[in-house]
Amino acid sequence: MQEQPVVFDNISALMERIGLRSPPHPLVALVNYDEKKPCLVEAGSRFLLHFYKIAFKLRFNGKAKYGPGSYDFRDGGLAFVGPNQIVELSDDLDEHEGYALYFHPDLFFRHPLASRIHGYGFFSYSVQEALFLSEQEKNVIQSVFESIATELKNRTDQFSLDVLVSQIELLLHHCNRFYNRQFLTRHVVHHNLIDQMNAFLMERFGKQEALVSGLPTPREIAEKLNVSQRYLSDMLKSLTGLTAQQHIHLQMIEKAKEMFGTASLTTADVAYALGFEHPQSFNKLFKQKTGLSPAAFRKLLNPN
Repeated sequence: MQEQPVVFDNISALMERIGLRSPPHPLVALVNYDEKKPCLVEAGSRFLLHFYKIAFKLRFNGKAKYGPGSYDFRDGGLAFVGPNQIVELSDDLDEHEGYALYFHPDLFFRHPLASRIHGYGFFSYSVQEALFLSEQEKNVIQSVFESIATELKNRTDQFSLDVLVSQIELLLHHCNRFYNRQFLTRHVVHHNLIDQMNAFLMERFGKQEALVSGLPTPREIAEKLNVSQRYLSDMLKSLTGLTAQQHIHLQMIEKAKEMFGTASLTTADVAYALGFEHPQSFNKLFKQKTGLSPAAFRKLLNPN
């Protein structure tokens, strides 16, 4: 049986546990692994963090799995951990290079970033969905990390908090931009994912499996494709303008239209076959998406 993870409410306690010095600011720490490696006595331990972590790797050896394939990661990249996620301390010293930025949600308490940070979906991505960086992008990220390091070394004054929060938000903006680029440039992998998703939906609706299994959900599709739910939705939004839920509705509506061409099927039959527990819910969604009620749509198909 796997041991329960060790819970860390504050950054200083984590730094002490892995043999690194306590940060000058209690709510943010930037570790430069070129200057200090963590103690590996805790290697293999699982930690549950109540704060954010961004790992910036300048280079990697070999390849990292990415969705259904794998990609060369030697140009460096970024991986993200949000609060209440579990990390494991690796026993490989080569993995402890680059930077690790930790910051607590209390850092931006009463700051607009407190509400905006939930919009950065990459904190919910899995490690296999890391952000791959070009050389130019790596230089941009490194400059932001160096600016944060400089600020943390300065004497604290009335502007320190605003400067740190602004620098972290700038980092997050760059990450958003570079992820959007990644969605576009790795189009073969991502379009394969879209094709697999559409095939899954067509099979579910085409064989009327939804009658037993219910409406497919974004979580179910993500598990089928071996990606995180948030990554799937963000990727689809970037490439198609639609979320995973909207793709499900689109496929479902098209199948409903096809089924309405069969006179023997009632609207309730169609609703149940597509996975709805209540025909009224199907009727409402159909009208919302098409502008017509099922009855009005049937009348268009069979005006006589």
